[in-house]
Amino acid sequence: MTLEIEEKLDSFFRLFVEGANPFLLLDYDGTLAPFRVNRFEALPYAGMPELLRRIQRQGRTRMAIVTGRPAKEIAPLLGLEPALEVWGLHGAERLYPDGRRELQVAGVEAQRNLDELRELLLRDNLGGLFEDKPNAAVMHWRGASPQKAKLIEKRTRKLFEPLAQSDGLSLLEFEAGLELRVGRDKGGAVEAILDEAEAKAPVAFLGDDLTDEAAFRAVNAIGARGLSALVRRERRESAAAIWLRPPEEVRAFLSRWAQAVMA
Repeated sequence: MTLEIEEKLDSFFRLFVEGANPFLLLDYDGTLAPFRVNRFEALPYAGMPELLRRIQRQGRTRMAIVTGRPAKEIAPLLGLEPALEVWGLHGAERLYPDGRRELQVAGVEAQRNLDELRELLLRDNLGGLFEDKPNAAVMHWRGASPQKAKLIEKRTRKLFEPLAQSDGLSLLEFEAGLELRVGRDKGGAVEAILDEAEAKAPVAFLGDDLTDEAAFRAVNAIGARGLSALVRRERRESAAAIWLRPPEEVRAFLSRWAQAVMA
């Protein structure tokens, strides 16, 4: 880590002594676990569940996963007991630790457009990997050759972009994919969580993808008590305040969090 990052971490963790319970918000794929073409094979990096379990058992930190996945997929991968709160589908779904679930639903026109798109993509996946979510149609091209990926993206945009102009639907770009969807994004999820936080509570969000940028901006908006962290092997332009390399610097961050909570 650079000296500048260390100084920002020092300033952030000093806030823990002021008494308000901190919030730790985490993306999953690319942040707590490496990417896999088969997402069910994306197990957490070594040591991550143990660190999260340690923080969980301390009892002071409110933790939540904010992910593009359906929320129910996270608990089996992390293996924490009790399960963490999960905001799935990029924020359109909320799964509470006690199993209660909330889902933002599409309007009539948006639902009709999504259903027609799903039927089309089930017949012809445009050469990519089609993922059918409760609130979205998603096309992935991760793992394809550069030439093939460019072709899949071109075909997908031609299909998705006109539909994104209709009421209730929006286009979400992520690395190696495109999603046509309904519901809040990760920024909206973080804002909803912040509405429930104590006024002085320190809040951190760690994420890696373009979809996490809205969450970074939401955390940045609360000022010094918010910390946004880009998690990637190589740095890119981002709204995040700091940059952490996975998995070693993420493990170090979580370990320091656990120490700060105990101070």
